[in-house]
This record gives sequence, structure tokens and C-alpha cells, in this order.
Amino acid sequence: MRALISTWDKTGLDTFARGLVGLGWRLVASGKTAAALDAIGLPVEYVETVTESPEMLGGRVKTLHPRVHAGILARRDEADDVATLEEHGIEAFDLVCVNLYPFESVASQQGVTEAEAVEMIDIGGPSMLRGAAKNFAHCAPVCRPGQYHQVLEELRTDGELSLETRRRLAAEAFAHTAAYEAAIATWFNVGEELPESLVISLEKSLDLAYGENPHQRGAYYAERGVRRHLLSRVEQLHGPELSFNNLFDLDGALAIARELATGPVCVIVKHANPCGVAVGATAEEAYGRALASDPTSAYGGVVVLNDEVEASLGEKIAVSADLVFAPGYTEEALAAIRERRKMIRVLVDHERRAGQGERGYKRVLGGMLVQDPDCELEDRKGWEVVTGEPTAPQWRDLVFAWQVCKHVASNAIVLAKDLQTIGIGAGQMSRVDAVRIAVEKAREFGHDTAGSALASDAFFPFADGPEIALDAGTTAIVQPGGSRRDEEVIAAVAEAGAAMAFTGRRHFRH
Repeated sequence: MRALISTWDKTGLDTFARGLVGLGWRLVASGKTAAALDAIGLPVEYVETVTESPEMLGGRVKTLHPRVHAGILARRDEADDVATLEEHGIEAFDLVCVNLYPFESVASQQGVTEAEAVEMIDIGGPSMLRGAAKNFAHCAPVCRPGQYHQVLEELRTDGELSLETRRRLAAEAFAHTAAYEAAIATWFNVGEELPESLVISLEKSLDLAYGENPHQRGAYYAERGVRRHLLSRVEQLHGPELSFNNLFDLDGALAIARELATGPVCVIVKHANPCGVAVGATAEEAYGRALASDPTSAYGGVVVLNDEVEASLGEKIAVSADLVFAPGYTEEALAAIRERRKMIRVLVDHERRAGQGERGYKRVLGGMLVQDPDCELEDRKGWEVVTGEPTAPQWRDLVFAWQVCKHVASNAIVLAKDLQTIGIGAGQMSRVDAVRIAVEKAREFGHDTAGSALASDAFFPFADGPEIALDAGTTAIVQPGGSRRDEEVIAAVAEAGAAMAFTGRRHFRH
């Protein structure tokens, strides 16, 4: 039996290769792989000996040769194929072990040049894997170190790999090469307009206990080729395994926290909507203000902070949060959390790379809706003040409310005061109902709505929505504008003595 080996990642290669040799297999390897096997004392034939051609173009061409690919693709049950091998003195390969150049890890590095990334595009490796996968009836493709143990065990037990095993390996090989090519295509398409063909490659990062509900299976897949993802460089320090809903809420909370980059910020999200967002002089103050926004909804929510968690804050968070995410924790804070509550998930964020604006995807029946990311908030200097003149504190609250509102499910209304959300109306079919809910939430938890600022993710079609907030004491409003009845709305705000600005851009989120 004869194996062809060409691996960039040498993890587990020595054990796998020794196992094959111990079972009587002969090894053929290329370049550095052959040298690595030679160095540990294993008998190995170099590819250039097989091809009778030296490596060319700095290693770009070494396995792209008929004596390699014919040996991979030959069908042993086809007389013509067997005769061709004999005529040209070519030996068949029974197994191809290849893992590919690390394009994704290199391309995602900060400062990497285009030339450096392109050099990591593997050509020969995918060709050999695809050839072996196509000819799985006679040649087994092995594409990752995680397969080595099972392949060796089956060879030791049965003396060969079953057709079912080879078929499964073929499926994994094709998925592997397809994902690799998709990651490269994604890299080439970054910053480009929506392409004619869009290939999304995902790799399982985490098995989940279930999906949104216990009867649904669930897993977290990270997109290949992206610079960072939701759990990149994130470490879990305490608590049970992450759930589907944890991750969905965490994504929403992080999006808001990134919007509010200045000063200590706390964001609490429950069921994909923020229930409390606040800025404070310290992380502890920010958390206290965010929790006070809507303490009932915050119970069992996801808490995201952008500052280190200290002991006293850790004790408070442990009372009701389901998950906390922060850039660091003091030892005392971790001890307090662990002692107080076993079921809270504690995540620390080691990621320091900036995220890139990614296309948005929404699954629909038999297809996908794709859009540019809604990743920019227009500068308030471009807003049009249509009535009144906001004071400096009102401007701060208007901008804050607008930043949060963008991340609330439409129809979305956010009431804010002193850089704290005090009432949020989310996901309502009627914008009037969204305003009513926001005001009622504020009153329910004792917030003084006098002097509050209101943000609406889309225009008010009538004056009835703003009037509810104005009657409750709101003195400043920000909305996109653009309704046929803008003048009616402006008149109602002006009559109440309040200020209003139009952004000229809406932020629907469905």
C-alpha cells in the first residue's frame, strides 16, 4: 500500500506516518514534509524522485504532474486505467494525506500584504485532495489531523478502510476544499459591491445543547476568511456551556457597546433587544444605571462591559445575569462571582483586532437576503434641526439615544436621559405603541421622563406618536424625517416647546 503525504500543519504527522509504516505502507512526500519524515528516521520517497522533475517556481510546482495525479485518479477496476499505469511505469496511491496552506490565518493578520496573502493560496494541495475524493472507491483522502487516529485504528483492525469510511472522507475533503476556496473568494470580495456569485463558508466552532428551543438542534459556526468572529479570542472562565440564545444576545450587546466607545459603558440585552444601556464614571456605575433602566427585563440577560470588573461589581452582576462579557476581571471579582452563582457564564475578551463591516444575511425560504452592513451612524453635524435648539446635554442624550435605537428591533423607540436609557419600545407593529411602551416602561421603574430625549429609528407618519412622549415631558426628539406629514409633526413638537432634529437616514432592524 502506498500513501502520498503533503502537509503544512505537521500536528500528529509523526504518529500517523509511523503508524502507516508500521502497517507496511510506503510513503511518498513532497518538500518539507518529506524532510520532516526523513528527520524522524522514516523511509520516505521524495516526490521529485517519482516525477523525475525538480520543484519549480519556488515550490509552486511540485506535485502537479501526471505521475502523481494518474496514481491518485486511476481506477483499479478499469482495465484501461491499469494498463495505462503499467505502460508509463506509474504506481497507484491508496491514500492521500494533505492539509493546505494556511491562507486564512495569514490573510487575517494585521498588515499582511496582498502578495503575502496570495502566496498562501494552495494549488497542488486541493488538486490532490479533490482527485483522491473523486476516486474514493480506490484512494482515501485525509485532509486534517483530526482524522488520523480513526484512519489508523480502522487500518489496524480491518487491514483496510471500508467504502463507507472512504465515502465519508471524500465528503469531508470536498467540504474542506470548497470552504478553502470560499474563504479565498471572500477575501478577494472584501469591499467590493455585491458579487454575482456569493459563497459563504462556515466552520463549526462550538456544539450547542440546543437551538432557540430545546427541540431544535444548534451549533455555532464561524465564517471562514473573516478577520474576527463572535468568539474569536474569547475565553470562558466560569459557568455552564454557552447557549444559542446567549450567543445571539451577546452579538447584539457587543454591537451596541462598539457604538458607544467612549467611557465606561454597560449594555444589557434580553431576547435580542437592549433593556438597559448606560454610560457611567465607572463600570460599576454604568452597570447600576443600565440595570435600573428596566431591572425586570434585565433578569437573566446578557451583560457586556467595556471595562474591567472588580469585586463589588462582580457580586452585583452574579445576582441576576445569565452571561457577563468584559475585557478583564480582578481575581476577587472572579472569586465573588463563582461563589455567588454557579449558573452565570463569565467570558473574558482578549480580542484586540478591529472588526470589519460584514454583509448582513437573512435566511428566507430557499435563499438569502443579502445587504451591506448598517455599520455607520451619520455625524450629528449633518443632522437638520427642524424646530427648537437642543442644549448641550440634550445633544448628548439625542446622540446616545440614536446610537442605541439603531440596535433595537423595529418599530423602535428609545427614551434616554443623562446617557441612560429609561424606556425602550421594541419590535412593535405600530410606532405609536412603541412610544407608549417606552413611556410606560420609564414610569414603571420610577424614571423621571421630564427633560428626556427620544429617538425613533424611522419617521413618525403622524403627530400622535411624539405627542405621547411630549405629554410625558420629553423635550428633544431625533428621527429620520421624510414623512408626508413632517410639517404636522414639527408643528406638534414646536407647540410643546421641544426641539427636534432630522437625521435623513433611518435604521430599520428586523
